[in-house]
Amino acid sequence: MSLALIVLASAITNNIALTYFLGMCPFIAISKSLRGAAGMGLAVTVVVVITTTVNYFAYRFVLVPLRLEFLAFVVFIMSIAGIVQMLEILVERYFPSLYSIFGIFLPLITVNCVILAVSLFMVLREYTFWGTVAYSFGSGLGWMIAITAMAGLRKHLAFSSPVKNLGDAGITIVLAGLMALAFLGFQGMLA
Repeated sequence: MSLALIVLASAITNNIALTYFLGMCPFIAISKSLRGAAGMGLAVTVVVVITTTVNYFAYRFVLVPLRLEFLAFVVFIMSIAGIVQMLEILVERYFPSLYSIFGIFLPLITVNCVILAVSLFMVLREYTFWGTVAYSFGSGLGWMIAITAMAGLRKHLAFSSPVKNLGDAGITIVLAGLMALAFLGFQGMLA
């Protein structure tokens, strides 16, 4: 499978948010504003590429040779927490304007299940190094597209009168289902 196809498939047809419904807590909570959704999407994309690449090397060159594959879950969680913490310190020190844009989003990424899921899917699908980079970039990009589109749709809900009994979270879930159907419409194009 070519790298461009991996990026397109992971961003559109196998969208981590709309196909697997991972990362729904921040997806629902942060998609209330377009700026917040774009910031969180960018932060997730950057962190998922870095952590999945590091986890690839940890899995491939440490865990597999030592036959400790069963520790992948624990190692991935520790590396994600460490990388997010280091990234937060570096961005705060050297790029204060970028840190103010990310705000609270960067620490929240540590507990975003999308980051861990992409690393675990990378192991299950046995990607090469460049396949891992392409898959992680496409997954982060797809999550960013989905949360930004959701924020745009929720912004337009202010001008409509949806069913009151569903509430804000219920309408968001219905919108996510409709978006998932729209993204799945591309399924046959990338096969």
